[in-house]
Amino acid sequence: MTDSTDSPSSLPGHIAQLPVIGEAAQQSYPTATLYIVATPIGNVTDITLRALHLLAIADVVACEDTRKTGALLGRFGLSKPMLAAHQHNEREVAEKLISRLLAGERVALVSDAGTPGVSDPGARIVDAVRAAGLRVLPLPGPSAAVTALSASGLVNDQFYFVGFLPAKAKQRESALAALANVPATLVFYEAPHRILESVEALALAFAPSRQIVFARELTKLFEEIHRCTLAEAVAWVKADANRERGEFVVLVEGASVATDAADVEAERILQILLKECSVKQAANLAAQITGRKKNALYDRALEIKGE
Repeated sequence: MTDSTDSPSSLPGHIAQLPVIGEAAQQSYPTATLYIVATPIGNVTDITLRALHLLAIADVVACEDTRKTGALLGRFGLSKPMLAAHQHNEREVAEKLISRLLAGERVALVSDAGTPGVSDPGARIVDAVRAAGLRVLPLPGPSAAVTALSASGLVNDQFYFVGFLPAKAKQRESALAALANVPATLVFYEAPHRILESVEALALAFAPSRQIVFARELTKLFEEIHRCTLAEAVAWVKADANRERGEFVVLVEGASVATDAADVEAERILQILLKECSVKQAANLAAQITGRKKNALYDRALEIKGE
């Protein structure tokens, strides 16, 4: 094998005939290299030309699920040897891939959707390949986090990628407490069966006035992007059973240090008052004590009580 480029004729005929595929084919694709290939998060046509060409010339594709990757390759008329590389066998697979790289092969690493290593398997493989002194090249493409950020309208030059929160309530509570004063936009991934409890935890951990964006089923048929305050978030999810379906990216507005500290204190006082008072009384007293708006505190009190 050599480091030369491959001509468009190495691709299936219908792909090779695309007007711009020659541009991808003229790029350099060194051998003995691990390629990190981003794949579509929903809409199959979001795959890049470089990704298609690399998958066509790769000697093997390491993938999270061989069935899903096989279906993706089949959509473009490709058939390649595949090797399962998931969270339970990354270190073992890394050794196999290193052997193939040392033999001069091109290895493509993909996950089920999006960019490998970002809340998906891949990071341990990349670490092992780099430790072996071998080359790693990324082919950028779809990312659920960046896709959601671009459509959120949350104006902030910084974002903090959290990924999936812990499944256990106490661990989740601790993780969110550590994030309460982070000024960057917070980016979470969440599964459908946990979305409600995660949003309830967010609503308790952060000031009710902060904005939250739900990006559900991005690029797919039932894509939905909704923005509201945290005070409204739980009710929005509960209003429609469909809102607990699909894969989620959840964005939370970054903390404003001065405002957020006051809101957190108002939340603390409201929680205490609700143990002894009615919702209306607790909201009235909390408003007098903190100077926060009574209506917002009343809405928040209703949410806490589950009314």
